[in-house]
Amino acid sequence: MIYKPKGHRNYAVKFMFKGKPIRKSTGTTNRKAAKNIESKIRIELASANWGILKEKPRVTLQEFLEKDFLPYTGSKFASTPKTVAYYRYGTKTLTGSELANLRLDEITSQHAQQYAARLSGSLKPTTINCGLRTLRRALALAEEWGKLDRSPKIRLAKGERQRERVLTQDEVTRYLTRCPQPWRDVATLLVGTGMRPG
Repeated sequence: MIYKPKGHRNYAVKFMFKGKPIRKSTGTTNRKAAKNIESKIRIELASANWGILKEKPRVTLQEFLEKDFLPYTGSKFASTPKTVAYYRYGTKTLTGSELANLRLDEITSQHAQQYAARLSGSLKPTTINCGLRTLRRALALAEEWGKLDRSPKIRLAKGERQRERVLTQDEVTRYLTRCPQPWRDVATLLVGTGMRPG
């Protein structure tokens, strides 16, 4: 059967073969293509092509981050250096933790929560979440690139400060004087009542 694991974009196949459960990611979000991949896997197994079940190379998180993830983010976000720096910092915190030597397929949401708990006494939630966001993105890419069958759900640490900026009265006045109608009335209501579009 094909199914979409909760929280994942790609379909996976699941069936029994010689008394063993087989689960594999199809690497596609298209249901029809996933059915075709399932059929192909069954045909290959029936033809005694056991190589189709061959395990993926056992790559550690540190190896994946350094050899695959950082080069990818460096080229993908070349026009936004702050994003590159963010992922570099997240990678640095991850490679300095116990997660670094775990294989990609060993990492669970429990490991991520333990990582957050260990750092909670020494780092702020914002810094911890940088590492967790980096881990979440890296594992999702590992799944997308076929290096991992299924990435775990990574929850962020609580208590992160959200960046909010409150306009000064002078900024509000300057904005309203330059704002055309009907948006001036809308902005006046937003400022005066605290209402938001939602």
